[in-house]
Amino acid sequence: MAAPAACTRFSDNYDLKEELGKGAFSVVRRCVQKSTGLEFAAKIINTKKLSARDFQKLEREARICRKLQHPNIVRLHDSIQEENFHYLVFDLVTGGELFEDIVAREFYSEADASHCIQQILESVNHCHTNGVVHRDLKPENLLLASKAKGAAVKLADFGLAIEVQGEQHAWFGFAGTPGYLSPEVLKKEPYGKPVDIWACGVILYILLVGYPPFWDEDQHRLYAQIKAGAYDYPSPEWDTVTPEAKNLINQMLTVNPSKRITASEALKHPWICQRERVASIVHRQETVDCLKKFNARRKLKGAILTTMLATRNFSKSGRSIITKKGDGSQVKESTDSSTTLEDDDIKARKQEVIKMTEQLLEAINVGDYEAYTKICDPHLTAFEPEALGNLVEGMDFHKFYFDNVVGKNCKAVNTTILNPTVHLLGDDAACIAYVRLTQYMDKQGAAHSSQCEETRIWHKRDNKWQNVHFHRSSNSPPFTFAPSAHK
Repeated sequence: MAAPAACTRFSDNYDLKEELGKGAFSVVRRCVQKSTGLEFAAKIINTKKLSARDFQKLEREARICRKLQHPNIVRLHDSIQEENFHYLVFDLVTGGELFEDIVAREFYSEADASHCIQQILESVNHCHTNGVVHRDLKPENLLLASKAKGAAVKLADFGLAIEVQGEQHAWFGFAGTPGYLSPEVLKKEPYGKPVDIWACGVILYILLVGYPPFWDEDQHRLYAQIKAGAYDYPSPEWDTVTPEAKNLINQMLTVNPSKRITASEALKHPWICQRERVASIVHRQETVDCLKKFNARRKLKGAILTTMLATRNFSKSGRSIITKKGDGSQVKESTDSSTTLEDDDIKARKQEVIKMTEQLLEAINVGDYEAYTKICDPHLTAFEPEALGNLVEGMDFHKFYFDNVVGKNCKAVNTTILNPTVHLLGDDAACIAYVRLTQYMDKQGAAHSSQCEETRIWHKRDNKWQNVHFHRSSNSPPFTFAPSAHK
């Protein structure tokens, strides 16, 4: 058999059919493969309209999807790049959302919930084994292969997925959907595969009672609940759930990610692998009733969000796989869900830069030279008052002050950043300007304060921010905490 041509056009292999869904830069249409007559969903992205960042994300999504081949994952069959369009050819999944299917069933038990989460965990375990973290596990991304009874659950939408090395934890940016975000993401700490398990815990909780473990209309209060791991099992609905089911949820919703159960461990949990013996088979009508309300609320929020995004002219596509149409065909767009946030969320990226600046200043305050060097580029350049107008390069100049001055002239130091302004310079660089207010107690116990203006340039390498340059005004040196320096 002859090898296929290296550069085939989409129209050579597929016939396009009706539209299934639409986004800002993409349209999803049913297509038929000419050689086999098989049906697929083609996501057609207009690459002329994409920024360099969006294009990188598209390539990342395609690369990740090519790695994943599992019966519980929506599979990418083809990726074709043409001059102005990129075609991603996926499974055509026609069974609708898992959560919508559950409420249409005549019978639904704890054992059914166990079977659902098992399939989700199988898909997550496959991702994690292949070095992929999904980052946006939620009901909208859990689809059914077909309308047939017992159809496979399929995980969709890898638009936010990232690749990780082994058990690597790093700050990959703020991404996900509010109710399913893990504590470590909300705390802006390094994270990795365990974020998906936390989301699975939230999903399992909903599968059992029809409402989420963390809920508040106010996002700040919601985030506080999640960070504290503050959930419970209220009566009477949880009284009929087996202790084993609660035990698995507890191991998934463990705040410390290093102590959280893994996907492969969860698949060995008795409530999953000994379902027939452990999980209850009593019909859960109250769960189905609650789930109907939960689904309705999700759809309403999604509709409101879609309208907001359209009126604000935000991109609402470029990274989703599959979306809904009246006939049950699935081509998911992220915006029919409760808000998917991403690192694109400019506010979150700016907060990241502010947080790094605060960490750097704290290292100076406590005289931690090791922490300071981790945050700074080894060839850091600086204009600062102690250098009398000269450009300083490297760390030796700074080390002198850490060894001889920092922490030696005062008892306690507190630094506050005032009016920070962050300019994002592409994906991997940022500039921050701010007023630095320093309060300190001298050796005699007298309180002092001083301020200066600073500008810092940050550069991201290997997912780590490093300070590469700064400029400080001359009216207040940061190291010389003697009162005379601030008169």
